[in-house]
Amino acid sequence: DQPTSLNICEGEIVSAINFTTLNTVGTTTYDWDNDNANIGLALNGVDGINSFTALNSTGTPQVATITVTPTFTNGLVPCTGNPKSFTITVNPSAQVNPIVSTTVCAGDLIPKIEFKSTTVGTTTYAWTNDNTSIGSILASGTGPIPEFSAINTGTIPQIATITVTPTYIDNGFSCPGPEKTFTITVNPAAEVDQPNDEVFCASEFAVINFTTSNTVGTTTYDWENSNTAIGLTNLNGSGNSITLTTTNTGTTPITSTLIVTPTFSYNGVDCVGPNKVFTITVNPNADMIPPASQTLCNGDPTTVDFATSNSVGTTTYAWTNNTPSIGIPASGVGSIPVFSVVNTGNAP
Repeated sequence: DQPTSLNICEGEIVSAINFTTLNTVGTTTYDWDNDNANIGLALNGVDGINSFTALNSTGTPQVATITVTPTFTNGLVPCTGNPKSFTITVNPSAQVNPIVSTTVCAGDLIPKIEFKSTTVGTTTYAWTNDNTSIGSILASGTGPIPEFSAINTGTIPQIATITVTPTYIDNGFSCPGPEKTFTITVNPAAEVDQPNDEVFCASEFAVINFTTSNTVGTTTYDWENSNTAIGLTNLNGSGNSITLTTTNTGTTPITSTLIVTPTFSYNGVDCVGPNKVFTITVNPNADMIPPASQTLCNGDPTTVDFATSNSVGTTTYAWTNNTPSIGIPASGVGSIPVFSVVNTGNAP
């Protein structure tokens, strides 16, 4: 009887193939030949074909033609009949080339991801994605992954694991292959917390620390300084903080505008974020124009007004007096108001 041709996948176990005949009474035996041992089957044999594991390491379908010759024996007379042929086609396992994992910044455009195979013929690909928050990529799909813009609105890297399953198709017969995985990591935008505007006195030691809400990766900071007169002698620098001893040799406050730009780094990828602007104001040291000393007679009226060369801000005055008997208290604030001087003794 005509054996049925088989179409199978590499690695499948082929069930035993038994040959049959319409002849009766006598005995029919079978000799078979195989023209392609690459499929895992011997080149020849007798009677049926035992179960075997299909092989194909070539990357292309392997077709073996099996020719079966029957012999009918009755009364010790063998009669050989016409051979029948059938094929066993062993398709290669589906295969997908490894895909390199990638790390990008939020907002980056991820180009279309194509899948490829070294297997000759048609291979289709189905994929799943365990993290749809990284952009417009779906939870699953077939074929290439379309380009999309990476999204990460959080403070830590978002990692999506993509699992790709290949299927080899030949004449409508499908053979799945081992899956491959790769990752797409989307770093968050770099962020620096808004530094406060600062006001210092001249000659103070000042420290400005930069902080961020981002975690997991590393955030570094670059800064620009618009006014070196405040004691920050560099126009730019980098680091997690700024330290300086403030200076102001003038009579009015001086201000520097600082711009700090954060960079978030993870998996060797740097992502620059939006800058923040703040100011450092250094007030001048309080200044007082020396009041003139006075010599008066008992009962004379007088006053003392305090003045400064500083401007813009406000200067206040606190004073002490070591001889209250002249007519004013031992201490006070502001200018000394009009009073009549007192001396009831006989010496200044």
